[in-house]
Amino acid sequence: MTKFRPLHDRVVVRRLTGEEKTAGGIIIPDTAKDKPTEGEVVSVGPGARNEQGQVVALDVKAGDKVLFGKWSGTEVKIDGEELLIMKESDIMGVIG
Repeated sequence: MTKFRPLHDRVVVRRLTGEEKTAGGIIIPDTAKDKPTEGEVVSVGPGARNEQGQVVALDVKAGDKVLFGKWSGTEVKIDGEELLIMKESDIMGVIG
């Protein structure tokens, strides 16, 4: 990936692919699938400033698997890869 560093409390996330088949083996077409709300953190910004002007580090780090809201983030394409840039507050939690 190109050197891309998010600013402040922003996080770059790669969506993890959703299920391609149902439990019964029926293949789900792309048009019927919901976009996954699970992803892997690619990179994080240095953090947001608090009221005293100090930078507060983020709770997530590169490599974390996270859950985020269905409409969270802005979709971008970096080096041909579709990624999401969102604020850390859009992330609901870290998996595992």
